Order: sequence, then C-alpha cells, then structure tokens
Amino acid sequence: MKLYPIETGNFKLDGGGMFGVVPKTIWQKTNPADANNLIKVAARSLLIEDGDRLILIDTGMGNKQSDRFFGYYYRWGDFTLDGSLAKLGFHRDDITDVFMTHLHFDHCGGSIQWNKDQTGYEPAFKNAIFWSNENHWKWATKPNVREKASFLKENLLPMQESGQLQFISCGGDSFIKQSELGFGIHFVNGHTEKQMLPHILYKGKTVVFVADLIPTVGHIPLPYVMGYDTRPLITLTEKELFLDKVLKNEYFLFFEHDAHNEICTLQATEKGARFNEAFTFNELFD
Repeated sequence: MKLYPIETGNFKLDGGGMFGVVPKTIWQKTNPADANNLIKVAARSLLIEDGDRLILIDTGMGNKQSDRFFGYYYRWGDFTLDGSLAKLGFHRDDITDVFMTHLHFDHCGGSIQWNKDQTGYEPAFKNAIFWSNENHWKWATKPNVREKASFLKENLLPMQESGQLQFISCGGDSFIKQSELGFGIHFVNGHTEKQMLPHILYKGKTVVFVADLIPTVGHIPLPYVMGYDTRPLITLTEKELFLDKVLKNEYFLFFEHDAHNEICTLQATEKGARFNEAFTFNELFD
C-alpha cells in the first residue's frame, strides 16, 4: 500500500463560520484572517494505492459551478486535482474507487463534471465506484433547510443515475468499522448525518482522515466547533471520545482543510488533548 496527499484546490471561508462561538481574538492565533475576516482553507484529498485498487478520499469542489458561485469562496493557489494526480503519474481514469466522507459540495463536487457539450453532467471518474452510506445519502438528497446550500443536486444525482454509486454498511456498535475498501471507518453525526472518517494503517502508523470533525489544528480543543455543524453538542461528545482514542492509540491526524498543516500528533495536557507536532506527509513517511 502507498498513500499520497492530493491537493485539489484552496479556498477561503469566513473565520466566524469556521469557529462558531469562539472569539476571533483566540482563533486568529492559529488561523489568521484577512481584512474580510476570511481564513485560508485547503481541500486536501488522500489517494490510496492498494494492489489493483486506486482509492481517492474526497474530491474537492470541482470546477463546474458558476463564476458567481466560486466568487463566494475566493479560490487561491495553483493546485488542481488533475495536476496533483499527474505529478504522481496518475490520471483520473485510473481511479477505481471514490470514497466521500460526506456529500457537502467542498468534499464531493469534483466527483461530477460537465459533459462535453455542457448540456448535462457525468461522473468525473468514469471507471470508479462512488462510495457513500445510505443514511447520509438520504440526508443529503432530501436536505434540511440548514444544509440545503451545501448539498447540490448536480453533485449527487448523476452518481446514482450512472449506476456507479454504492453504499458502505454503517451497522454495528464498534468505534471503528471495517469497510469494503480495506480500511476502518468511524461514523460521526455532529457536523452532518453519518460523516465517515477513514482509519488507515500505514507503515506501522494509524492515519485518520479527520475531514470536518477537526477541520484544522485550531479546532482540536473541545469547544472549538464550526458554526456549520448541524448538531454542535453532539460534535462536542464525538470529539471528546475521538480525541481520547487518538491519545490512547497514538493516531496521526490527516487534515483535509488545514492550509498550513498536513498531519499532526496530539499530547495530553491538563486542559485536554492539544496539538503536539506537525509533519508534512513526506517528512513522516519517506
């Protein structure tokens, strides 16, 4: 097995939205804002090369939305999904599986693209299976008012219409459930219904793709919960349980949205779990 971080394209989000009730005087120490109160955000995917399988975890926003849409998100930098794959000698047609932690547009938008004459949409990974779970799929395709703007039908329905959509089983009570893709999954419900966090054993270390449970290093302390979470009190409980597991098992956290840190470890303090040490992927595994 080999793992590769894949940068799909950076953007910006409102710092207040990203940190909820936490005051700016505190969160700007780890996530400095610009004059418009926007902080830099990454859209970092993870590619797993495992035998005949090439699995991509999340796909970023994609590029099919309107200029007006992207105008809200202030894209910056030169990263693209195709460019990042090409640097590693891969093409999107090589991908066998696309695993989506959840179906908010910044995590799955790159899964679907315009067709050639821009009259409709088609899968951007023609040879891949798209993996979600049934509970989350129902939640996303019949969205609540709070999340409706994040669940875009053009990102979702073409997956099902193509026949390439399959569901991960989310039954059982264990903290980490083994999946059909060969890695473990931890389900969390505070940010959105049945978000999936992959746990991947790699070179003797467990790497956890933390997605939107802990978007950045600045979100490690328990009360630092995004304003975007639909059930913030559930997020608090889930984070406490998760961080306890991280400390006990010495997991490595892989950040999807931290523009400054790819991977970190945690340490136990009197105030709870806190940031310990950051690594680039290459520093840790080369």
